[in-house]
Amino acid sequence: MDETYTIIIADDHPLFRNALFQSVHMAVSGANLLEADSHDALTQLLEKEPDVDLLLLDLKMPGANGMSGLVQLRNDYPDLPIVVISASEESSVVTQVKHHGAFGFIPKSSDMRSLIAALNQVLAGDPYFPEGLVNENSPTNDLAERIAALTPQQYKVLGMLSDGLLNKQIAYELHVSEATIKAHMTAIFRKLGVKNRTQAVILLQDLHL
Repeated sequence: MDETYTIIIADDHPLFRNALFQSVHMAVSGANLLEADSHDALTQLLEKEPDVDLLLLDLKMPGANGMSGLVQLRNDYPDLPIVVISASEESSVVTQVKHHGAFGFIPKSSDMRSLIAALNQVLAGDPYFPEGLVNENSPTNDLAERIAALTPQQYKVLGMLSDGLLNKQIAYELHVSEATIKAHMTAIFRKLGVKNRTQAVILLQDLHL
């Protein structure tokens, strides 16, 4: 390919990230490859790089709660093609990934030839999902839309909430007042359609892997 692509590899495992880096170089010569090892690092990269052609996303990274990380990214960057690369290869996971707006799914168990073929396919503008792993009849879940309605700061608060942090601990981590966190909580509960912290955490578990 003559065109220069900017591709982000988001994975918190250095060995796999390095292997993927090498594979992408083989598939796309001259690509501008960037790396992120957490959800926060990824969002910072995306803020700095407005013209990313493809995001290769691991679902299980620090700061991202399974599918909710994908949902939030789709909401914040609707035009960015996101291909999930995951060790979770069950049909239910692949189906959710597609329903939540990913452009493709590449199993981590893929051999080099399959990986390169998949990358070339998505860069050519065609989605890639392994045959037989997507259940087209599975009902979509409006929870994804509710999560997507959260602002980036509210999403961060929700993630810390699911980790069991108290309001004052979240306020300390985000360098804001406890009153600000309480205001975020009220907005989060309203958007998610829940009444308290416990219900919010239970709801979020539906998007966990």
